[in-house]
Amino acid sequence: MNIMDFNVKKLAADAGTFLSRGVRFTEEKLGQAEKTELDAHLENLLSKAECTKIWTEKIMKQTEVLLQPNPNARIEEFVYEKLDRKAPSRINNPELLGQYMIDAGTEFGPGTAYGNALIKCGETQKRIGTADRELIQTSALNFLTPLRNFIEGDYKTIAKERKLLQNKRLDLDAAKTRLKKAKAAETRNSQLNSARLEGDNIMIWAEEVTKSEQELRITQSEFDRQAEITRLLLEGISSTHAHHLRCLNDFVEAQMTYYAQCYQYMLDLQKQLGSFPSNYLCNNNQTSGTPVPSVLSNVIGSSAMASATSGLVINSPSNLNDLKESSGSRKARVLYDYDAANSTELSLLADEVITVFSVVGMDSDWLMGERGNQKGKVPITYLELLN
Repeated sequence: MNIMDFNVKKLAADAGTFLSRGVRFTEEKLGQAEKTELDAHLENLLSKAECTKIWTEKIMKQTEVLLQPNPNARIEEFVYEKLDRKAPSRINNPELLGQYMIDAGTEFGPGTAYGNALIKCGETQKRIGTADRELIQTSALNFLTPLRNFIEGDYKTIAKERKLLQNKRLDLDAAKTRLKKAKAAETRNSQLNSARLEGDNIMIWAEEVTKSEQELRITQSEFDRQAEITRLLLEGISSTHAHHLRCLNDFVEAQMTYYAQCYQYMLDLQKQLGSFPSNYLCNNNQTSGTPVPSVLSNVIGSSAMASATSGLVINSPSNLNDLKESSGSRKARVLYDYDAANSTELSLLADEVITVFSVVGMDSDWLMGERGNQKGKVPITYLELLN
């Protein structure tokens, strides 16, 4: 029974304190009560901590979006993390694209130009996918985890102590107000000395002033102690910045490694595709001129493409050049499929035999092809003259 009485009394006291703080806070917001201001150094530390928290959250969330653009996958990873379970392994986009390319190349035939190129591109995409997976793992461990630990650990502790500091300040201001009212009442009653009752009131208010002064000393001590605890925690923000700087360097290094790997993979792929006959690198959608190497021009830029392909020379067989200089016609076997870009060209199928001849004024990289009643321009690099 005594324990219950104690709990009820404590609960009532806590509720009274909470209500008093709420009233005090509201009065301060409405400008109806004075407020004890924190010293400038502590205010600056509080502002720095809040700024650090806001920007750390933004950087962390956007980094997660960068590493995992799929919002559903991010939610799934978040749920598994909260359940303290490992998320199931998931194939990423480059790996999936690479697998599709390999499957398509296998079905088209590894011995064909297009099939072989698809397989090589697919293998490169899968290597890029592996590098992407390594980037995510390294960044999560060395960059995201420290940021998350600050938000969920250090800053929560700071926020808790900051809340306690605010409560102590509200208690201090309430004690100051009570002392001020007690002194005012004591002064009024000391001026009235005509009756004994009023003398009793003077003693009562003198006791109230003494009690209020003692309460003020206690609340002031508790406030000063809490301010010191909060200040020590907030001064650790500078160390947090230094730690996050090291983590940022790790993240940059991980990105540098990733992009260097991707560049090397694409450079190797370019060399592999460059070892194909020049015909494989043709752009069949050109309306004029001979198809030119363009496989990697969209990847590393025209200037890099120019330097990387400077050693590639599109050579026409000498017998085709001889045909260009003559006025006769010859039979030629088509080496690769070719889709006509417009009505002046002739579409070709690999291994078919057509008749070719030269026309005065035609571009040196083209011949006139004839198949039955069909006639049109054909690129000489797609042909092999028959004896």
